[in-house]
Amino acid sequence: MTRILLTGASGLLGLNLALAVDGKKHQVIGVANTQPFKWVNFKSVQAELTEPGVLERLFEEESPQAVIHCAAMANVDDCESKPELAEMVNAQLPGRIAALAAQHKAKMVHISTDAVFDGVRGDYLETDEPNPLSIYAATKLGGEKAVAQANPDAMIARVNFYGWSQTGKRSLAEWFVTNLAAGNPIKGFSDVRFCPLMVIDLVNTLMEAIDLDLKGIYHVVGAQPMSKFDFGQAIAAKFGFDGSLLTPASVDDGGLKAARSHNLTLNTAKISAALGHALPDFEGGLQKFYDQYRHGFPQFLKTLY
Repeated sequence: MTRILLTGASGLLGLNLALAVDGKKHQVIGVANTQPFKWVNFKSVQAELTEPGVLERLFEEESPQAVIHCAAMANVDDCESKPELAEMVNAQLPGRIAALAAQHKAKMVHISTDAVFDGVRGDYLETDEPNPLSIYAATKLGGEKAVAQANPDAMIARVNFYGWSQTGKRSLAEWFVTNLAAGNPIKGFSDVRFCPLMVIDLVNTLMEAIDLDLKGIYHVVGAQPMSKFDFGQAIAAKFGFDGSLLTPASVDDGGLKAARSHNLTLNTAKISAALGHALPDFEGGLQKFYDQYRHGFPQFLKTLY
């Protein structure tokens, strides 16, 4: 059984990953700087990873065979207001973790973002030169470089995913569901294209990648490009909400502090070839998201604190 040290265990990806895989072929040690979970199936550790000595102690005490680094300062506009904190968390911390993983001979998987690209053309390959537009994106790119330098055997996964979180506010999909269910008129960006991947499909893909010991940069996003407006319309149709509540808008008129890229579609041929199969399709992922909703999974997550 593989011992996995998982950072960001209270986040959308971290929590879904820990709940999904612990106790099967893997034992998860989930680390988060939040109040301890009331009950979960995995080992939950409360720690502030940026404090001196914390990382070293975790590696010594837990002896992980793999590390999945999900923790990040992920609010794009907050990073604009707190650039020094974003640099520490998103750029410097991943390199420190990668170095310790190499020292302890643990497989390292670092979670990055599609936002490292400027979105001028889309369909980006792993070999294309990033050009980040925001402090968030620049610091996440800094984290990629720090990981690659400290641990050349690490896997760096550029992702874009959706699913249910403990707070109910961590993904665009949750925002669409919350507002459409309440009958609120909302806008969706018709000029931002991306490749959303359901978080459980991302979890399964990452676990395959660990089993195959993949190294280097991989684009691990959804197989179907779409606009954020179209994403919202697909959610409305699946859940039976009134799609007319959602109207198209431009991201440039959204009043956002940080610049956003218009086309963050990524080419997934490299990861598909490495896995030996195509990535999960969008409709299947959306069905999983809807099935979790019908079975009360969002409410279950709220009981964990």
